[in-house]
Parts: sequence; structure tokens; C-alpha cells
Amino acid sequence: MTSLDTARDLLREFPVVDGHNDLPYALREQVRYDLAARDIAARQDDHLHTDLPRLREGGVGAQYWSVYVRSDLPGAVPATLEQIDCVRRLIERYPTQLRGALTAADMEAARAEGRIASLMGAEGGHSIDNSLGTLRGLYELGVRYMTLTHNDNVDWADSATDEPKAGGLTAFGREVVREMNRLGMLVDLSHVAATTMRDALDTSTAPVIFSHSSARAVCDHPRNVPDDVLERLPANGGMAMVTFVPKFVLQAAVDWTVAADANMRAHGFHHLDTTAEAMAVHRAFQERTPRPVATVATVADHLDHMREAAGVDHIGIGGDYDGTAFTPDGLNDVSGYPNLIAELLDRGWSRADLAKLTWQNAVRVLGAAEDVARDLQTTRAPSLATIESLDGIKG
Repeated sequence: MTSLDTARDLLREFPVVDGHNDLPYALREQVRYDLAARDIAARQDDHLHTDLPRLREGGVGAQYWSVYVRSDLPGAVPATLEQIDCVRRLIERYPTQLRGALTAADMEAARAEGRIASLMGAEGGHSIDNSLGTLRGLYELGVRYMTLTHNDNVDWADSATDEPKAGGLTAFGREVVREMNRLGMLVDLSHVAATTMRDALDTSTAPVIFSHSSARAVCDHPRNVPDDVLERLPANGGMAMVTFVPKFVLQAAVDWTVAADANMRAHGFHHLDTTAEAMAVHRAFQERTPRPVATVATVADHLDHMREAAGVDHIGIGGDYDGTAFTPDGLNDVSGYPNLIAELLDRGWSRADLAKLTWQNAVRVLGAAEDVARDLQTTRAPSLATIESLDGIKG
């Protein structure tokens, strides 16, 4: 039996829980949520990284669908609600393939049924518009993690890719974390500044996650996690889910991306735009300036380091498919996860370690957040704090 055969066999028992997939936003951008126009029951290789046949090929058993909207988009709250509606309609449209999931028990039930557990994560604190009531509303609609920032700062937290303003979390930002703990919503520290990571770890009484981040010691990009933060995850109980985005995992790709992003802006496109027109501009740039190519081994290097720094109980996978223009060779789309597991097998990872990486850690972390919430709800009422009362900023 080859390593790839062994990987596929393992994934049948312990499928991948992927921390971050931007299919809903891709559907917004490409077809304005017309699900019939991008029927993911059929392969969509020419348009998307994600469809049901390839999720099955990849051994995916649970997916956190990102309900992301750009941080510079006016009306972030209604746009986030549209993203939630998209995920719910996907679940309704494909009931034999997808199962809505709110809890760790739901994830296990979906695995037992052979369906893909479908959870939601909001990507960026701008999606609550400085309102704890809105945060609670998102939780009631099924959102089970919130990334504290996206690429830009919010009023109460610094982003990894913006100029520091708050110095981490403000008083209101710490109250957001506490309210997320009370709800049972996972605090996601991908995209945030290292100062924000540390403040959140100081504040949170529940496990935190990084839904799609890699190791800064391996690739020096501010979107990645420093070693001192990885080393704090065992005490917190949380996990860091490696991402596949080449510009976060391969140093040469970091430098190339700076030039590619400038080229996008020069042509009038946002650097994260993945529409056909924007991708044509990307491809033309790539023909003139060949793109450094990440591989399965590149991602495995990050996982080797993350296992060493955080421990095997505190790592996972968050590919960021349909949220990136480029993917590593061998991880071209959601069918590629077995290639990564095969690479790790060849590096000596045990079946027990890989089961933790793919399935067990993510289920445990969500269950632990639920346990913390049950305890907090006996002593802590829903917070009525405002950003004005805590930070002096008009909400």
C-alpha cells in the first residue's frame, strides 16, 4: 500500500476538518449567490476550488464555511447576513451531502452519517459593527467562530497587515473576547497582529483557534503565528490550523506577491479580487514574472514546525480555498488533502498523530468552548457594554 493509499484510508475514518473555505464569497462575486449557476453537485474546476465531488475526493468531513465580507465594504452586517443565508441555502440544497453543524456532537453525527458537517465562521470583527448584540445575533444564526480582524484594523483590535493603532486589544476588544467565551463562539486569531494574539490569550478562558495561519519562523509574514504564541496554545487548549496560501508559506512567494498586488492596484482591482477579469490580470503578470511555486512539502514544513512548537494536540488544517488566487502544487483544490497526509506519513507522522491533525483536535476544541460557555452562562449575563463606555469611541 502506498502512502497515498494509506492517507485515503485514514481519511475515511478521520476526515479533514478544514478551518476556512471562502466558497460563499466566491459565489457572491461570481454569480451573486445563484446556486444553480454554480451547482457544486457537479465539478466546477474552471470556476472554483470547491465542489462536492472534490470535497469527497479530498476526504473532507467538516468544513467551516467563511461568511466573509471585505473590511472596506460599506454595510458589513447585512452583507455578512447574506453570506450566512448562502451557507444555509447550500445546506438545504444538498441535504444528502451536507449537514448543518453547531456543536462538536453535530460534527460527530455528520461523520457517522457520511455527510460533511457544515459550520460557519465570520472573518473579521467589522462584521459586528462594534455591537455585542450583533455578535449574539450571529451566534444565534449559527456562526461558531469570529476572526477578530481581517486585513484592516477594527476600532478595538489591531490587524497583522495594518498600522498598529490599539496596541493589541482595547478594553472593548477584551469584552468582545469575554462575550465570545460566554456564547461558546471560538475566538479566531488568524489575521490579527501578534499583540492582539497575546492580548486575546491573556483574556480568553476558552480555547482559541487560528483558522488559517502558518508558522512565522518558517515564513516571515505577519499573517503567520510567532513561536511564542504557538508555545502558549497547550496551556490555552487551542489550535493553529495551517493554511496553504503560497504567499504565507513560501518566502519567495511573499516577495512576488508584493509586486503582484501592486500590479492589481495599477489595473484598478482590489488585490483580493478573484473575478474572471481580475484573474486575467493576475495571469498576465505571472506570464511576465513567473510565480514561485509552493508545494505539499512547503506546507508540511510548517506543520512539522507547528507540531514541535505547539504540540500535536494543538494543530489542524485551514486551507483557505476559494479565498486565494494561487495554491501549492499538489494542493490545487479541495481534493488535495490526501497528498498532504501522504507527505506527513513519509515524514514519520503516526496514524494517531494524523487523526488528531485532521479530525480530533478541531472537534475537541469546539467541545471545550461549549463547556466553558455552559459554566460562564451560570455566572455571567449577556454583556451590555458598548465601545463608547469602555473605549470612549462613539459606537
